Amino acid sequence: MSQYTILLTALINLLGVAGIVVWHLQGRSRPNERLITQIFFFLAMTATLVCARIMPFRFDAPHLDGTGTLVVMAKILWWTHLSWATIGFVRIYIVLDGRPREARLIQDLLVAIVYLGVLLSVMAFVFGVPIGTILATSGVFAIILGLALQNTLGDVFSGIALTLGRPYTIGDWILLPDGTEGRVVASNWRSTYLLTGAKNQVVMPNSVLAKQGLTNVSKPDEAHQLVLGVRIVPTHAPAFVLSVMLDALSSCNSIIQEPPPSVSLIGIDAAAIEIQLFFSVTSLAHRSSARNEIIDLVYRHCIANGLALASPAGTQIVSDGQIIVPKTSTLTLLKSIALFSDLTEDEQHAIAAGAIEKRASSGEELLAKGSVSDRLLIIREGVALRRDQGEIVARLAPGDILGAWGVFAGQPESSQSLTLTPVTFYQIEKSVFESLVVDRPRLIEDLAGRLHRHGSHSDTGAPPPNHSDGTRADLVHAIRSMFGGH
Repeated sequence: MSQYTILLTALINLLGVAGIVVWHLQGRSRPNERLITQIFFFLAMTATLVCARIMPFRFDAPHLDGTGTLVVMAKILWWTHLSWATIGFVRIYIVLDGRPREARLIQDLLVAIVYLGVLLSVMAFVFGVPIGTILATSGVFAIILGLALQNTLGDVFSGIALTLGRPYTIGDWILLPDGTEGRVVASNWRSTYLLTGAKNQVVMPNSVLAKQGLTNVSKPDEAHQLVLGVRIVPTHAPAFVLSVMLDALSSCNSIIQEPPPSVSLIGIDAAAIEIQLFFSVTSLAHRSSARNEIIDLVYRHCIANGLALASPAGTQIVSDGQIIVPKTSTLTLLKSIALFSDLTEDEQHAIAAGAIEKRASSGEELLAKGSVSDRLLIIREGVALRRDQGEIVARLAPGDILGAWGVFAGQPESSQSLTLTPVTFYQIEKSVFESLVVDRPRLIEDLAGRLHRHGSHSDTGAPPPNHSDGTRADLVHAIRSMFGGH
């Protein structure tokens, strides 16, 4: 080997070692710069190899005589830099192409293939090992190892199939046929990790997920439809019952109103009218609160419209006469409102006696924004809205109150109140409460204090919409709880 070739071979080794040092000094936080460095050193080593007439794809024996050690090291370093440059391309491509986190499985698989290919190439072209014989011999061991790791390999390849098919991504909520449901929080070669609503972690082998069907509740969006069954005693026409149930859904603040919820009559007999309510929430995380509010509103609208809930099928108690449920009276409504729970029986009777029943058609304004109300309005039937700047602040149901801040605290309305459906309500003038001050001087101050302790300028309301950002609608929830007592 000439002196010129020896110097070039030494330069190749120097470039290889320098590339390794620089590669480690740059760290993993700078993948682009790292890839550029890898390409630079690899091209420099390739050019030097060509000048030195050293062929990395050919085995030259004997290769350990004299300066042959430098050639061996040069080839090993060149193959090492080739693998790093290739792996750098793979990782940068996956990152820059916006691949999801699950693509890490594919990335790891490609990296393993690159390293395996480089290792076999070094054995064949540097040390002259007969790769064909080794591969033929290792086939027996591969069969034995495959049988021993059958389940593990099944999970691995199932994980690859799930990654390529992408039936779910990290963060999706999935539902399995056995009833298991949860949010996907992690996925690796062997398993997928689900976080359930009870905050428990479920580890599902990838082979199990690949063999069974699953429902991705997060696709195409997080919206989820719920169904609630209701049985009503058939004392009224089914069309009237249907209208009442639609009003109950329209007054709910926890569900999606566009597209609107629906009601289906599914059966009728002498014992009950069977109904199903269909409504959607923006996320599975809201289904419990939405279902709770719907059940509460169904009860309130039934009581307000003289409907009775039927007993479950097979347990109906037969009576001699027709079941008649009277509509809610003013006194009954007052007693169900937590704001008036501290009043005496005489005070409640006096307020109920001063209540005037009124009706309003749909779209009619009940209270204007900025006005100081001198009358209290208690909704008995129907659905009303509180709206501010075109946005619905809250939906009001039977038992909700309007005008309390004006009557008890002299403060203006923070939003406009109007009817969504025809509404029947009780109107109680401020003078009715002032007449009670003679026997209880601090009555109005006590009621105003209860309002202020809740820290809201909204008279009433309901749980905030699912898209609530923690503003005015959040305060409405607390006030409905105080007024409605449900």
